[in-house]
Amino acid sequence: MAVRQRVAAKLPTLMRALKNESLTKPNINHAAGRGMGIGAAQPRLPSLRRAFSLYDQINLIDNVPEDQLRFQKFSDSGFTVNGVDYEGSLLCVGNLLMSWSPKRFSEVNAESLSLFQTMRPIPEILILGCGKHIQPVSPGLRQFIRSTGMKLEAVDSRNAISTYNILNEEGRIVAAALLPFGVED
Repeated sequence: MAVRQRVAAKLPTLMRALKNESLTKPNINHAAGRGMGIGAAQPRLPSLRRAFSLYDQINLIDNVPEDQLRFQKFSDSGFTVNGVDYEGSLLCVGNLLMSWSPKRFSEVNAESLSLFQTMRPIPEILILGCGKHIQPVSPGLRQFIRSTGMKLEAVDSRNAISTYNILNEEGRIVAAALLPFGVED
């Protein structure tokens, strides 16, 4: 959230700089016969080179707040979050991280996710990292997750951590239940 505020504070200054640059450097049109006289001045649009340098100044991905969880790596047996290696399954809610009991996809059930019955605020989405491959989620588990008020996205664990990072960086309330990538059950 602090990153967004800093970016929002810098945007008006950057826009003014671009506008002033385009007004102070007239573009001389040397092509006769296009309705403009030789040497007629036109406002000039900022170059793409300038736009890319602005991006470098506002790089949101590298400016992740210290208290925000960011998955950096995964392995067959665990995950690396904010530079710390964790073995086994993980349950993440917002910026909270905890060990999670299921070791195989067949152990993921309403009981293993019962935390979401009492949690407030309720995350808008639960990203279920199924391990190496996407697994079909039972209708009973889907019904349980829907009853908590969340939406479900079941994907392989590699895509689950990427999706979690993006949604968490956007400031959305998101949860992830992740089995290690090596799980093939």
